[in-house]
Amino acid sequence: MSKHERWSKLLELLAADGRVEVEDAATALEVSAATIRRDLDELAEQQLLVRTRGGAIAHGVSYELPLRYKSSRHAAEKQRIAAAVANLIGRGEVVGLNGGTTTTEVARALALRAGGDQREPSVAPAAPTLTVVTNALNIASELAVRPQIKIVVTGGVIRSQTYELVGPLTVGVLNQVVLDVAVLGVDGVDPKLGVMTHQEDEASISRLFAERAQRVIVVTDSSKMGKRAFARICGLDGIDVVVTDSGISAQAADRLADAGIKVITV
Repeated sequence: MSKHERWSKLLELLAADGRVEVEDAATALEVSAATIRRDLDELAEQQLLVRTRGGAIAHGVSYELPLRYKSSRHAAEKQRIAAAVANLIGRGEVVGLNGGTTTTEVARALALRAGGDQREPSVAPAAPTLTVVTNALNIASELAVRPQIKIVVTGGVIRSQTYELVGPLTVGVLNQVVLDVAVLGVDGVDPKLGVMTHQEDEASISRLFAERAQRVIVVTDSSKMGKRAFARICGLDGIDVVVTDSGISAQAADRLADAGIKVITV
């Protein structure tokens, strides 16, 4: 197992339990305790956790993994969700995408739908068939080589955890655009509080995406259902569609349907 793989596993254990013990992690990863100690020390230097005697704890109660360590979690489900969302987007529409692993998969699915294969510079680009407005630098970077998609990137200050741009500059751009649809990745879906994310600055930008759109699609794997996070984006009355995987419970699906939300499972 490579160092990157060990770090990913350690951070996933930390996200699940809020803490990790050296001996338990060594057993789970089948490596020595000394290796785990070195890994935890290096992760602490990167401010990804807080070292304790005998292990480590998360920075807060609601712990957020950096995007690069979340990409492999529920990957198959996220790809199926993304394919379903792409089928909900019409030709010529303006789509807002916030940051996250599921919305990144949506961007990739939209690129395939648009036929956006990378072209040689000498080949004249086709007219755009889709406009994507995003505050996520990784999404913009992936779509930049797709001539069939017009990319609009908000300004703002980058959050290294998620590659999202936030702040007044981001707000300024979003206030000047009108979206047909906003596709939002979230960290929690609660039947009373609505949809949430870990960071208040990201929540405010996602809320603005929703306000600028005619319809709002929330994309999330079923593990987020019933979960709460620190910052509220909007209530269920601000959502039109939820696309999730078949792991969603019948009770959770019924609650969303009762709120007037179309639930699509894949």
